[in-house]
Amino acid sequence: MKAMILAAGFGTRLKPLTDTVPKALVEVAGHPMVAYPLAVVREAGIREVIINLHHLGDAIRRQLGDGDRHGLSITYSEENPILDTGGAIKKAEEFLRGDTFVVLNADMVIDLDLGAVIEWHRAKRAMATMVLRRNDGPRDYGVIEIDRDGRIKRFLGVPADVDEALSPMMFTGVHVFEPKVFDYMREGRFGINAETYPAMLAAGEPLYGYAFDGYWTVLDTPDLLAVGQDRIATGGVLASTRHPGKIS
Repeated sequence: MKAMILAAGFGTRLKPLTDTVPKALVEVAGHPMVAYPLAVVREAGIREVIINLHHLGDAIRRQLGDGDRHGLSITYSEENPILDTGGAIKKAEEFLRGDTFVVLNADMVIDLDLGAVIEWHRAKRAMATMVLRRNDGPRDYGVIEIDRDGRIKRFLGVPADVDEALSPMMFTGVHVFEPKVFDYMREGRFGINAETYPAMLAAGEPLYGYAFDGYWTVLDTPDLLAVGQDRIATGGVLASTRHPGKIS
């Protein structure tokens, strides 16, 4: 299996820090931010990773290199102009297409057993699985609604006429995909949540949400970055995440 880490963004909400440091390399408890999703991937036994680059991408390439000293094989996907989430994944199609693959955002810390998610995804025969959690705060991340079996039935309010009880969830930034997802993608810049998932849902494809209740935080504002730093430093997350090993 292969993985993609989305790391091309400008990190606008972390400015001025990200004027000179790419968001993926902002330090979190002694490690660059990107170390944490890479550790999740490595713990699942995945070694081949592609990372998309745009804003200050050369710095990421210099830091991580070919991945050998980190126990990984890292390839890079240069974007000019930046392609957003869907366009980034589509551009990496040649690298990813051979089998089930995973995509993770670079700006999060999550105590996730990714191997268990992949097994669950395959047991469901899903085309796409999103790792979700209860949406118990401000709905800044959009609402994704699942049925009792975990199947996604409503995505960002569409369709409106679902005649069954659904559980509202939010997306963590982790996907598992089958290669058929590329049939719903086009070239160019677009968001996967804004365009690809709604198209797959409308076509009746088997989309599932894996309900996750462990530790997760996004690190895209100074306040959230401080919370993540404190939680990791004080041992509030699993050891595999707290000490992401070879990544430095």
